[in-house]
Amino acid sequence: MFSVFGRWYERKFSDPDAAMLLLLLVISGVFLLVWGGMVTPVIVAVVLAYLLDWPVAKLEQMNMPRNWGSTLVLLTFVGVSFLVMLGLVPTIWQQSVNLIAELPAIWEKAQVWLTGLPEAYPTMVKNDQIQNLLVGVDEKLVSLGERIISASFSSIFGFAALLIYLILVPLMVFFMLKDKEQLVAQISQILPTQRRLIVQVGQEMNQQIINYIRGKVIEIIIVGTVSVVTFLLMDLRYAVLLGVLVGFSVLIPFIGAAVVTIPIAVVALFQWGISPEFWYVMIAYGIIQVLDGNVLVPILFSEAVSLHPLYIIIAVLFFGGLWGFWGVFFAIPLATLVKALANAWSSPVLSAETEKAES
Repeated sequence: MFSVFGRWYERKFSDPDAAMLLLLLVISGVFLLVWGGMVTPVIVAVVLAYLLDWPVAKLEQMNMPRNWGSTLVLLTFVGVSFLVMLGLVPTIWQQSVNLIAELPAIWEKAQVWLTGLPEAYPTMVKNDQIQNLLVGVDEKLVSLGERIISASFSSIFGFAALLIYLILVPLMVFFMLKDKEQLVAQISQILPTQRRLIVQVGQEMNQQIINYIRGKVIEIIIVGTVSVVTFLLMDLRYAVLLGVLVGFSVLIPFIGAAVVTIPIAVVALFQWGISPEFWYVMIAYGIIQVLDGNVLVPILFSEAVSLHPLYIIIAVLFFGGLWGFWGVFFAIPLATLVKALANAWSSPVLSAETEKAES
């Protein structure tokens, strides 16, 4: 057993470049696990810098100095974000408050419907089953309310940190954009000299991450906007809130669409009951999901490495459980990173003479 493992280890990691790649991964993983919470603003800044580097590069190609291009792009991004938040956040907040206030009425109607099931289907549903279900749901709702209250208090204490992030993150993004080449050169000096596989994986992942982040943001905007407009035209209550939820649901492939279906169906059912309007809303929502999965996603992510849906779901569950929101957001790039690492370690080991001749 140990001899088999030893031969496998020697075959995969006898190359110094492979050993250095493994060491870099271990150090990076330990750093993120131990200090990941502290460097969250840096991670957010890196994500935004990835998003904004493309327009800065385009302005630089038009002979605009990078300093001015970085300033113009960052100010435009901050201004547009502020206007969007100014228009959306108050509406979303008000609709969220109204929906929470109506939850008791929605649950009361649901109880009436559930208690009528034993009479409608006496051979399939029993009164004891319905009563146990209602008691269990009531306990869950009480615990959920307690968690919401505690989260509200904790968010008050985190407001000061949010203000700090609003100042520090744009500053970091600006310097990352303005001094990109200088920062990349400094990071390159820190890396070990045996970095052939590190460079190989980095080059393979760089374009993938850029394409994924940019495509995912565009997908959220398009799907969210279309959903809000559709729900408003169909006069669905809490249209803006539900449309924004649909937009952000694309962050979680396959699972997000299924989860968001529940609040949409509940609100439509509470508003109209089992009626043609209810089915119109559900059909419209289904059409949006079909167009997103079969038209929008292939267009936006045509350059991304294709992954089996099973691997994507496993990546979402694993990295989401490990790093929460950001783990879900980067689940596909991280899964692609794992694939790139597997490809790198599966490549034949190069001798020093061969590597020198190739370089």
